[in-house]
Amino acid sequence: MSKREIYEQKTEAILMPIVEEHGFELVDVEYVKEGGTWYLRAYIDKPGGINVDDCEVVSRRLSDILDEKDYIEEAYILEVSSPGLGRPLKKEKDFKRSLGEEVDVRTYRMIEKQKEFTGLLKDYDDATVTIEMEDGTLKTFEKSDIALIRLAFDF
Repeated sequence: MSKREIYEQKTEAILMPIVEEHGFELVDVEYVKEGGTWYLRAYIDKPGGINVDDCEVVSRRLSDILDEKDYIEEAYILEVSSPGLGRPLKKEKDFKRSLGEEVDVRTYRMIEKQKEFTGLLKDYDDATVTIEMEDGTLKTFEKSDIALIRLAFDF
């Protein structure tokens, strides 16, 4: 297991009781480096959506515990936020909740001369994701080919 995965796993374990206490859902935790800076991000949600006060409550509690446990070696910025409109699908519960919803799929490699697809999430398992394209055809992707899958949104 990589250091990044260990940090994410430990942070998720700390966060679970905090978010459950407030009736929130922990959507995801990620530890990523962007532009030379490390970020520890926690995405939370609740029915009706998350607001700034919700994020602040979780952030303060998490920050205090992270300072106490001090298991992350590098300097980092802590962010707690909503998963946003284009919510990524990562865990089984995300796929289950999103069945029948429109999703955007971005692949690592070209498939039929394209890397981006949009359709209704029809099925998934441990290895594949199937979406129904606009023309009614079904397209199945290997999860190992998917760079990103998220709920689609229009403005």
